[in-house]
Amino acid sequence: MNPKPNSIEEYFSWFSPEIREKLQSIRDTLKKAVPEATEVISYHMPAIKTSEVLVYYAAQKNHIGYYPTNEPIIEFKKELAGYVTSKGVIQIPYDQELPLKLISDIAIFRREQALIKLENKKKKS
Repeated sequence: MNPKPNSIEEYFSWFSPEIREKLQSIRDTLKKAVPEATEVISYHMPAIKTSEVLVYYAAQKNHIGYYPTNEPIIEFKKELAGYVTSKGVIQIPYDQELPLKLISDIAIFRREQALIKLENKKKKS
């Protein structure tokens, strides 16, 4: 397991300027999509959180990994047709432009899922 960064800035500092720029673009996109979310480091990766972690993202050897859990991958299957996906992860190759609108749409979808889950929890208590 890689060392755990103390901050998102520290995590970004581990990578080349080109990769840092991509990570920062994702960060900026997520802040605009879900402005109420808190940034955290979880599982050694940058993530955004409301009542739960919504999405993680990380620089990998040949791609950016975007980790929104499995349901958005099913929900956005058509939009993700050009990407390698598996349970809970979308691989965005470094040589491709970042799909920032899709990244934003998935984060918003996850926020809605978290809100529904929170409301259901409140109803049960």
